[in-house]
Amino acid sequence: MMARQLSFDWPNGVALGPDDFFVSTANATAFGMVTDPDRWPLRKLVIAGPAGCGKSHLARIFAACQPTQIVQASDLTPDFQPDATALVVEDMDNLPPTAQEAVFHLHNHLQNNAGLLLMTARQTPGRWPVTLPDLASRMQGTAVVQVADPDDALLQAVMMKLFADRQILPPPDLAAYLAPRIERSFAAAADIVARLDSTALATGHKISQRLAARLLDKSD
Repeated sequence: MMARQLSFDWPNGVALGPDDFFVSTANATAFGMVTDPDRWPLRKLVIAGPAGCGKSHLARIFAACQPTQIVQASDLTPDFQPDATALVVEDMDNLPPTAQEAVFHLHNHLQNNAGLLLMTARQTPGRWPVTLPDLASRMQGTAVVQVADPDDALLQAVMMKLFADRQILPPPDLAAYLAPRIERSFAAAADIVARLDSTALATGHKISQRLAARLLDKSD
């Protein structure tokens, strides 16, 4: 599977196809695990990483390979029953206390039926608000892969992807100009792209290195 650009966890206008994913040293391990579930111990995997690092995109790449149900942890109820042999539970950090037993039974159900369970979260399982001992025990046996902070190549790809999602064609050297001048994080990349877009719309100026320099000067 070839991968080129990374998209974000945010839903509005973001492409989530496998060919939109940019693989770098920051996410290569997560990408490799998602595309090869035979490597998952106990057929379970957690992807952990900051907002905007591509967890939802990775989940959808996984879902494209087999019939999969995708649910938000906050939407789970005590009587939830999966309707596919592969399940993605997103944002496990937000799991309601009333749904903890349901997730415990999901582990058992999927294991008994040779299913697959992929979970995403900002934090690793040890930091989740899990108080049910049985569920905590199940999570201890779950493989965890973390998406690291972006390197230069990934940070530039993230910004170009965000521009594209906004239907903006920036100067070809703009991402390379911005990468060493912003915080090395997915959130900072999203922030500068959003600020450039809104400022250009408000002032009528084109998105350019000069406009970016003005915004960066105001941030100092």
